[in-house]
Amino acid sequence: MALWLLAMAAMAFLPVPEFWITLANYIGLYSLVALGLVLLTGIAGMTSFGQAAFVGIGAYASAVLTTAYGASPWIGLLAALALTVLAAAALGAITMRLSGHYLPLGTIAWGLSLFYLFGNLELLKKFDGITGIPAISLFGFDLHAGRHIYLLIWAIVALSVVAVLHLLDSRTGRTIRALKGGVVMAESCGVNTARTKLLAFVLAAALAGLSGWLYAHLQRAVNPTPFGLNAGIGYLFMAVVGGAGHVWGALAGAALMTLLGDWLQGLLPQLLGQSGNFEVIVSGMILILLLQRAPGGLWPVLVRLAQRGLGRSGNGADGRPPLGLRFPGAAQPLARRSQPATGSPVLDVRQARKAFGGLVAVNDVSFALNAGEIVGLIGPNGAGKSTLFNLISGVLPLTAGEVHFMGERVDGQPSRKLAAAGMARTFQHVRLLPAMSVIENVAIGAHLRGHKGWLAGVLRLNRTEEASLFAEARTQLDRVGLGEAATREAGSLALGQQRILEIARALACDPVLLLLDEPAAGLRHQEKLALAAVLRQLRSEGVSILLVEHDMDFVMGLVDRLVVMDFGTRIAEGEPEAIRYNPAVIEAYLGGVE
Repeated sequence: MALWLLAMAAMAFLPVPEFWITLANYIGLYSLVALGLVLLTGIAGMTSFGQAAFVGIGAYASAVLTTAYGASPWIGLLAALALTVLAAAALGAITMRLSGHYLPLGTIAWGLSLFYLFGNLELLKKFDGITGIPAISLFGFDLHAGRHIYLLIWAIVALSVVAVLHLLDSRTGRTIRALKGGVVMAESCGVNTARTKLLAFVLAAALAGLSGWLYAHLQRAVNPTPFGLNAGIGYLFMAVVGGAGHVWGALAGAALMTLLGDWLQGLLPQLLGQSGNFEVIVSGMILILLLQRAPGGLWPVLVRLAQRGLGRSGNGADGRPPLGLRFPGAAQPLARRSQPATGSPVLDVRQARKAFGGLVAVNDVSFALNAGEIVGLIGPNGAGKSTLFNLISGVLPLTAGEVHFMGERVDGQPSRKLAAAGMARTFQHVRLLPAMSVIENVAIGAHLRGHKGWLAGVLRLNRTEEASLFAEARTQLDRVGLGEAATREAGSLALGQQRILEIARALACDPVLLLLDEPAAGLRHQEKLALAAVLRQLRSEGVSILLVEHDMDFVMGLVDRLVVMDFGTRIAEGEPEAIRYNPAVIEAYLGGVE
C-alpha cells in the first residue's frame, strides 16, 4: 500500500491528463471521510449516514471565515476542525446513547437537519452557496489549481492513515476495537464505553471536517448539494465496499466507487443511446454482486491475492505485530495492588433481590467470601446463579439488598468502577474479540493499568507503556498455559482454550476478587486439572474466587465452601462434604429421594 501512495504522489510530476489529477483529488477527499467511517462503523461498530454533514461543517466554516472576514485558509482549517469537533461532541453525546436501528436513524435525522440548515442560513448564502474562496497558500505558493493542491491532499491522506493505524495499535485503539465485543465485556475490563464511543465519533467527524476544508479550497466555492443524505450514503458505501474493518479499505473503496462511477457515466450513454443517471442503477447492481462474493469488502480480497501462498505477516492493526511486542526491551513492571490479609472480608452479599416484573430471579440471597477463599455457587439450571453474578459485578441493578466489596457498598456502581476496585470476571458465554490476537485480548484486561491516551498513541509516545502491558499479558498467558498461542487469532482457539483465555484476561486486571462463570465448561480432563492448579495457586497468592460451575467433580475437589441456589433462593451453604449429603440439595438436583 505504501507503493500505491508513492505512485499517487508521483502523478503530480508526470505528464498525465489533468482529468486524472482531478479524479485522484476527489479520491483523496473521499478517502478521508471513508477512513473515519472505517474507524466508526467497521471497527467500533456504530453506523452513521451523516458524515457528509460534517464535511459541510468543515467546508462552510473555512469558507465563511476566508470570504467574509478575510482570514487565512489555515485559520479556516483551525476553525473547521474546532467547529466540527464541537458539533460532533454535541450530536454524539445524544446519538451515541442510541443502539440498534435507532442509531443509524438518528444520524439520518441530524444529517438531514444540517443539510437544510446549510441551505436556509443567510450567512451561508442559502442554496446559492459561497463563492470566491481563496486558494491555500503554502510556503508562499498559492495552490490554486488541482495539480497544485494534489500533493497536499495526498500528504494529509497519508498522515491520516498513519495516525489511525497508530491509534488502533494502542491502549485506546484496543478499547475502540473492544466495542464490537460488546459493552458488557469492555466495561468489565474497566473501559468507559460511553466515552470511547464518543471519541470514535468525534475522530471520524474530524476527518470528515478536514476533507470539507480541502474541498472548499479545491473547488473555491461551496453550496449544500454535496453535503446531503445521498452523499452520506455514498461515503458509507465506500467504507463498506472497500472493507469496513480495514484501514486501507477506505482508500480502496473510495478509489473503486469514484472510478466506477466515472467509467459508467461515460460508457452507459454510448450503450443505451440516451443520457440519465443509469450509472447509479448499474453501479448498485455491481456493488451488490461484489459484496455477495466478498462480504468483507475489496481490501481483504486484494490482500489474499497479494499474499497467496504466504503466511500472515502479523496480527497488529496494520498487519504487523502489535507495538507492545515490537519493543519488549522497553517493558517496565506494572504496579500491583496489595492483596488483603487471608481471612479478611472481601465480598458480602446482603439480601440480594432481583425481580423482572413479576418474576423473582434472585430472592433475598446472602453470603460472604473472605480473602484467599474459593467459594462455589451451584444449583440446577435456572436457579439464578448467573443473574446473581451480574448483580455482584454491576451488570444488573439490584431490586433490593446490598453488595459490599472490600468494606465499601458497591451495588449501583457500573462494572468499570468495580473493575478499578479489583473485581474481574469471565462470562458464561465466551466474550472475546475473535479477529484480534490472543495477547491483544489479554492486554484489554490490563486497560486500567495503563494511562496513555489517544493522542499519545497517535504520536507513538506510548512505547514503554505498551511494552509493559504486553509483558503483563504474556505473563498471564504463560500462567494459564496459553503462552505459545499468544500471536494466534483468538477465534482460532478451541472453546476450552477460549475460556482459559478469558481467565487470563481477567487476571490481567490484577484482581482481588475473581468471578468465574462456568470456567470448566468445554474443557478436557487434563485441562480441568491444569485449571484447578491455576486456581489453587491464585488462592495461595491471596486472590479470592467465586465460581459458578456445573461439573460437581471439579467443584468438590477445589472449593472451600459451596452456596447452593434453587429457584433464586439460597437453600444451603457449607463445606463440600456437608453439601454433598444435604437433603435439600439432593432434592433440588434429583427431585427428591425415598
